[in-house]
Amino acid sequence: MGHVARLMEEAGIPTVVVAVAAFEQPLRKMALARVLLTPFLMGRPVGPVGDAKTQKQVLRAALGMLESTQRPTVTVFPQA
Repeated sequence: MGHVARLMEEAGIPTVVVAVAAFEQPLRKMALARVLLTPFLMGRPVGPVGDAKTQKQVLRAALGMLESTQRPTVTVFPQA
């Protein structure tokens, strides 16, 4: 995950990694350009199954991070 994201960033393709908060420490060590940590269950980083409202909020937050020039950035998605 981290290697591909770094290669994409080096090629000028902005990336955002959306991951569950349980992986915060390893992700911080990877120094990725943009990471959005969510409070959801492993395997469901964008939210509960069938919860389209929350999933859209997570995706909007991730896309909003692409406008940030500050890198590396780790943002915590607020629990609904």
